[in-house]
Amino acid sequence: MSTSSVLYDVPGPRARVRDRFTAVVTVVILVLVAWAVVAKLAGKGQLTAAKWHPFLTADLWKTYVLPGIEGTLTAAALSIVLAVVLGFALGVGRMSPTGLVRRPCAVFVEFFRAVPVLIMMIFAYFLFALYDVFPSKQLALAGVVTGLTLYNGAVIAEIVRAGVGSLPRGQTEAASALGLRWGQTMRSVLLPQAITSMLPVLVSQLVVVLKDTAIGYQITFLEMVRQGTVVGSTYGNYVPALIVIAGLMISANFALSWAATRLEKRLRRSKRVTTPMQTKIALEPGD
Repeated sequence: MSTSSVLYDVPGPRARVRDRFTAVVTVVILVLVAWAVVAKLAGKGQLTAAKWHPFLTADLWKTYVLPGIEGTLTAAALSIVLAVVLGFALGVGRMSPTGLVRRPCAVFVEFFRAVPVLIMMIFAYFLFALYDVFPSKQLALAGVVTGLTLYNGAVIAEIVRAGVGSLPRGQTEAASALGLRWGQTMRSVLLPQAITSMLPVLVSQLVVVLKDTAIGYQITFLEMVRQGTVVGSTYGNYVPALIVIAGLMISANFALSWAATRLEKRLRRSKRVTTPMQTKIALEPGD
C-alpha cells in the first residue's frame, strides 16, 4: 500500500522525530508562558477568591452583566437579520443582467465595504439624533445596528456573489434551456445550491457581527465588553471581569456556529431527500 500523498510528501523517520521534538518544545514554551502570566496576575492579587466573589452575587449580574448581554444579543440579532436580507438583495442585484440594477448595487457594496464600521456607527448616531429619528434611549442601538447592517450587508453581498459564481456554468445553461428566466434561475436553481456551500463563510461573518457590537461603546451603547470594564473599575477585578465576559462572548459565538452547522446539515439532508422527486417530476412527460 502506497503512503504517498498528492498534497505533500509523507515525512520520513527523521522528519517525524523532528516534528515531534518541535511540537514538544512548543508545548513546553506555551506552558511556561502561561505559568508566568498566571503567576504575575496572582502576584498582583487578581486571581484571589475575593476578586471572583462578586460574580457569585445576583446584584452584579442584574446591574451590570445581564443588561450588557441583552444589549449585545439585541444588536447582534437585529444586525444579523437585516445584514443577511440586505446582503442577499445586493448580491443578487449585483449579478442582475440589467445595468440599472447592477451598477447601483456595485457602488453601494464597494462604498460601504470600504468605510470603517465605527465611522458608520458614529455618523448614523448623530444623524438620527439631529433629525429625531429614534427616541433618545434607542439612539445608540440604532447607530450600532445601522453601522453593522450596512458594512456586513456589503460583505455578505460579495459572499453571495462568490457562492453563486462558484457553481458550474452548466447549471445556468440547463435552466436557460428549460426556458427559465433569470429571476427564476437565480431563485430556483442557483441560490439553493450556493447557500449550502457558502454557509461556513457566512457564519464566520455573522460571528464578526456579534463581536463588532463591542465597538458600540464609542457611542455609549450598553453591551457586554463595556459592562465588563465597568465591573472591573467598580470592584477592582479587571482580569476576572474580562475573563467572564470573554467566556460569555465565546459561548454566544459557539451557539451561533452550532445553530448554523445544524442548519447546514438539515439543508444538505433535505436536498438528498427532495432531489430524486424533483428529478422524477422534471422527467414526467406532458409537463
